[in-house]
Amino acid sequence: MPDQPNDLQQHFESQGLNLVDQIDVQLQQVAAGSPNLALYREMMLTVLRMAHDDFDRWNAKITLQAIRELEKTFRVLEQFKGQRKVTVFGSARTPIEHPLYALAREVGAELAKSDMMVITGGGAGIMAAAHEGAGLQHSLGFNITLPFEQHANPTIHGSDNLLSFHFFFTRKLFFIKEADALVMCPGGFGTLDEVLEVMTLMQTGKTPLVPLVLLDMPGGTFWQSALDFIRGQLQANQYILPNDLKLLRLVHSAEEAVAEINQFYANFHSTRWVNKTFVMRIKRPLSAQALEQIRQTFADICLSEGFQQQGYDSQDFDDPKLAHLTRLTFAFSGRNQGRLRELINFINLPHNWAAVEDADAVVMREPMTE
Repeated sequence: MPDQPNDLQQHFESQGLNLVDQIDVQLQQVAAGSPNLALYREMMLTVLRMAHDDFDRWNAKITLQAIRELEKTFRVLEQFKGQRKVTVFGSARTPIEHPLYALAREVGAELAKSDMMVITGGGAGIMAAAHEGAGLQHSLGFNITLPFEQHANPTIHGSDNLLSFHFFFTRKLFFIKEADALVMCPGGFGTLDEVLEVMTLMQTGKTPLVPLVLLDMPGGTFWQSALDFIRGQLQANQYILPNDLKLLRLVHSAEEAVAEINQFYANFHSTRWVNKTFVMRIKRPLSAQALEQIRQTFADICLSEGFQQQGYDSQDFDDPKLAHLTRLTFAFSGRNQGRLRELINFINLPHNWAAVEDADAVVMREPMTE
């Protein structure tokens, strides 16, 4: 990868410029004690490298706009941190009288009952229906600024829960980054684009696995036809792995959609990488029998050393707020995300959880190194 941190420092030092100390003084004034100081230093060095090259004004304007949008959105969304969120996609042209509109409204209401927030593009059709069902308290809108006049839907119009984006790419980032699940209703090019993008990101491991739910009305053929094409063309021609389709599920009711999401988080919490070790955080430790079954059944996605179950250790460099979670760790191949989804389904089955009195006995306390 070009321009690693040391490369940036060496670039300026070769020009007779020692900027690191000056940057550190400024960072200490605004963020003393932050564990992220090294990251902020590299951000500032990157901008200074761009200014030093000074290639093109348009490049600078794009960078400025993107940074401003990212910073503002991070700041606004901080107040909703820790609350599960579900991104709902679908056609903005779905009329109020259409059965899909009523279905999307039911989805919004069911998600709100489960204390999950509903993210949409903030527009009409499916987006308006989902927000209408969820209500303002459980709604977030990520709108896009366009050359022609447009309005946010009535639920979030004029509220602090509505964010506007200049760039599609920053908006798309937050649709996925903030989503603990995604519900896809029938729609046009934009909806299909989002489905395929999310599938690509999850298939390649560029974004953590979350429930991807295809929602259609009873008897509807929109997503079934799409799945038939994927199986008949992509899977049959070996353009995708057979297990890739396990990353999504087709349902035909709001209750099924929300049940799929809740089941995904029955025991599973989240994942992270620590160097080459894949860490899966879970709410309840697995029984010794379940752990042994994992070692046998899922050996194909583990490169070496097998699966280990560990508790939190401060040397893990993990968020202390997640100290209560157990860690299932292994050297994940990263190749077959569909099999990883099968593993998540396995750990979510209650009969695989350790009894409360046995929990400490099945959890190792050895720290990982980052």
